[in-house]
Amino acid sequence: MKTLGRLYFAIALLTSSVGLAQTPADIGHRSNMGLPVVGMITGAGSTFTFPVIGRWSRLYRSAKADGADMAPLDIGIEYEPIGSLGGEVRVTQRAVDFGATDRPVSSVELARTAMIQFPFVMGGIVPVVNIDGVGAGQLRLTGPVLADIYLGRIKTWSHADIKVLNPAVRLPEAAIKVVWRSDGSGTTFNWTDYLSRVSPDWAARIGANTQVAWPVGTGAERTQGVINLVSRTKNAIGYVELGQVVRASLAYTLLQNRAGQFVKPDAASLQAAAASANWSANQDFALMLTDAPGPQSWPIVATTFALVPKPLNARSREVISFFRIAFERGAADATSLGYVALPEPLVQKIRDYWDTALKPGG
Repeated sequence: MKTLGRLYFAIALLTSSVGLAQTPADIGHRSNMGLPVVGMITGAGSTFTFPVIGRWSRLYRSAKADGADMAPLDIGIEYEPIGSLGGEVRVTQRAVDFGATDRPVSSVELARTAMIQFPFVMGGIVPVVNIDGVGAGQLRLTGPVLADIYLGRIKTWSHADIKVLNPAVRLPEAAIKVVWRSDGSGTTFNWTDYLSRVSPDWAARIGANTQVAWPVGTGAERTQGVINLVSRTKNAIGYVELGQVVRASLAYTLLQNRAGQFVKPDAASLQAAAASANWSANQDFALMLTDAPGPQSWPIVATTFALVPKPLNARSREVISFFRIAFERGAADATSLGYVALPEPLVQKIRDYWDTALKPGG
């Protein structure tokens, strides 16, 4: 098994015991705890939600111990942050127990591939820049200006369309270094979906997808690749999930929303956008939150969805158990990492969806 790029979240209290064969005593211990003998649960996909899945894995393991001295060493989550497209492919191939994708899969595609889908967390996608003398929240941009930068029409930071939005900001006479995700990314899907909504030219020429034919710029693999490239490239612009923007101390921009307000990417603006969602109107929760209405709404909010194969067996039921525990105990962890936890009415809709899926023939 390849270990490069694969991160393991099972917390082994005795690291020297990792990899030991299971003994009858181990299996008996699990049976006494009411745990299915399914081993490690595997997942792959979104780099966007990699940090919160890691945090939730500890909650899951603790819950599975359920008062015992320690959970069995093979109870945990093994997750590969390979991008949303990779996660969709791997779960469709039944190579993992669940996929995590930052774009909704259509009900037609879910039926074709025999999977269920439900959201599990939301987060903001944020433009970030590396311009000398320009700090976090000092630069203002609009959706059409962002689209023109990524189309290659606006080539310098001193362009009139940027200067008119930022009369008090000293901007260099320098070429803009555009950075984008080179792998199949749900973050890219939400970013390009937003650009398609605010720019007819972008919609006609490029469109929205996990990978697109970028007209200009340089690609970087995965979220960390974008962070690294923007951080070391003067006059760069890129797009990154809010929590990781904060942790990497990147300079984010303000962005004009549909109501015409320039808003800061923070918990309040993400929650405002999330509150606008009408989940009941969409089968299998297939809903986008980009360009949400409301004067306080952040314009680019992404939802991450779990894809779980059908028919549900012991392993897929354990995936649902993992997310059930995350919803019950993990909201504070999601918030602390810069995400928006799902509101309780939506969580209840997901529980009802699970109940239907868990029924024979569901």
